[in-house]
Amino acid sequence: MKKILVCLLFHTAVGQSQQMDSPLNIILMIGDGMGLSQISAGMYANNNQTVLEEFPVIGLCKTHSINNLVTDSAAGGTAIACGEKTYNYVLGINSKNKKLESVLEICEDNGYNTGLIVNSSIVHATPASFYANVNSRKNYGEIALQLSESDVDYFIGGGEKYFNKRKDSRDLIKEMNTVDVVKSFGAYKKSNAERIGLFTYDDEPPSIIDGREPILADYLTATLDKLDRREEPFFLMVEGSQIDWGGHANDIDYITSEYIEFNNTIEVALNYAKNNSNTLVIVTADHETGGLAITRGKIKNFKMVTGFNTIGHSATMVPVFSYGKFSKLFAGIYENNQIFHKMIKALGVN
Repeated sequence: MKKILVCLLFHTAVGQSQQMDSPLNIILMIGDGMGLSQISAGMYANNNQTVLEEFPVIGLCKTHSINNLVTDSAAGGTAIACGEKTYNYVLGINSKNKKLESVLEICEDNGYNTGLIVNSSIVHATPASFYANVNSRKNYGEIALQLSESDVDYFIGGGEKYFNKRKDSRDLIKEMNTVDVVKSFGAYKKSNAERIGLFTYDDEPPSIIDGREPILADYLTATLDKLDRREEPFFLMVEGSQIDWGGHANDIDYITSEYIEFNNTIEVALNYAKNNSNTLVIVTADHETGGLAITRGKIKNFKMVTGFNTIGHSATMVPVFSYGKFSKLFAGIYENNQIFHKMIKALGVN
């Protein structure tokens, strides 16, 4: 259960009485599989423009898991969400088999509202690393059960079948009686419930090229509107999930179309932070996918020739962009699990 008290930061101005700062909001944005080459290709495909150019603080993080230079999304997500490196395919459990508490759960313990918005299934590895503790990322039934028992306030993603078409015959949607699980984005926007869930697709959502809608930016905008009305601090994780899938497919058009959608979503978060000085926006990746390289190209229309050296992930470092309050914490080169510890430091919670 969430605690009533919210951790508050205080400061004293010279010659003035003590004043109370607003608690920090965090919008953590993860482009799955989004290395520097994916950002570069997406930028060129977007007429040589990306909103990331407006982020004043840039860092780099090392993505390896505890025993493998090449991480998967479960170990990468767990490092970012929970602060410890673990084995590939493991979610929310460290190398000593100890269950970990995520930054989302820590925020909940301190009175924050929380949300997960993804364009994969909601039980996919990255979102699951913020609420689940399982030995295998493929155990979707158990991951779904743990989401149904969590305190997440808002969630949007695919994978409805893992909740209501289960081998154990349980209907977790009906069991989530404190969550308004709506059937459309219109209903999501209209709902005034304190906790709302939206399953966008029965299984994994299709790509942008294949007609996925609505877009991620609209989901984030609607959720931020709801959070504004609550006038309480929040933690949101937003994932551009399918940049990774384009990398696995070695499909540059898939990558760039997904990146452009994610770029537009980042712009929503950035504009929110510009208007709310107590907000920190962090944009990073769990790993790079595909070993993408831009090998030739022309300035006219920014046409690219690209190549890949794997259908899997690579061990290259990935960038970390940050904007807003405490953003300077994220400069430099560090291990991916340090993103968690930097967020905890910024939040001022234990």
